[in-house]
Amino acid sequence: MTDTSPYDLAQQAADALAEQTGVASHDLALVLGSGWLPAVDALGEATAEIDTTDLPGFSAAAVAGHSGKIRSIRAGERNLLVFLSRTHYYEGKGVDAVVHGVRTAARAGCRTIVLTNGCGGLRETWAPGTPVLISDHINLTGRSPIVGATFVDLTDLYSARLRQLCREVDPTLDEGVYVQFPGPHYETPAEIGMVRAIGGHLVGMSTTLEAIAAREAGMEVLGISLVTNLAAGIGGEPLNHEEVLEAGRAAASRMGDLLGRIVPRI
Repeated sequence: MTDTSPYDLAQQAADALAEQTGVASHDLALVLGSGWLPAVDALGEATAEIDTTDLPGFSAAAVAGHSGKIRSIRAGERNLLVFLSRTHYYEGKGVDAVVHGVRTAARAGCRTIVLTNGCGGLRETWAPGTPVLISDHINLTGRSPIVGATFVDLTDLYSARLRQLCREVDPTLDEGVYVQFPGPHYETPAEIGMVRAIGGHLVGMSTTLEAIAAREAGMEVLGISLVTNLAAGIGGEPLNHEEVLEAGRAAASRMGDLLGRIVPRI
């Protein structure tokens, strides 16, 4: 028996998605990271919500603050596909599992994807609850979702056009370089010093592999980080996941308003 390729599995998931949601094609995908879940209601009317485990290739959410659901939302004339959870690299399920949602979204018709996350910030002016546009990334996982001699250009991975649209909606939005560590442990102060030295401004445990897979699939990518805490060694306080979730809850209305205003313009 021949193993199913990750691309064929994504097509199977997209076919099942269309059948279960009653929506033949979606236009735009959003992946909601830690702390972003309360913002989803601002996006529009939900036409369907299914468990991720009802689709081929997906597994149950394994992280607090994530809901193992996929929601189809009608916003104006467009259909949004919203992933209320993601698979993280540190879960040990492999890179294909991490990017399966992105590949499924592409096969479901989405040409644009919004990747969000909760992260640590290196700038003391970024108080918890501050949204920051991702201008570029540094992938420290040592892995790629692309296998073989497929050379994908990442020069403009995070769309300058979409970032400009965001700044038109909210001129106060700052931007920075996002650095992904494998996790699941938080970074040491020395590692944060390294991040600063190599030009990073945001640190987390997701997003970069998904962004690469999205570019491979020909999607336009917008990345938005929610700063949930100061990175290790900057604020002098220990880090914990509950702090991440609390910052998200506190910023829920702002994040919902931001997404609700940005998405119609994409």
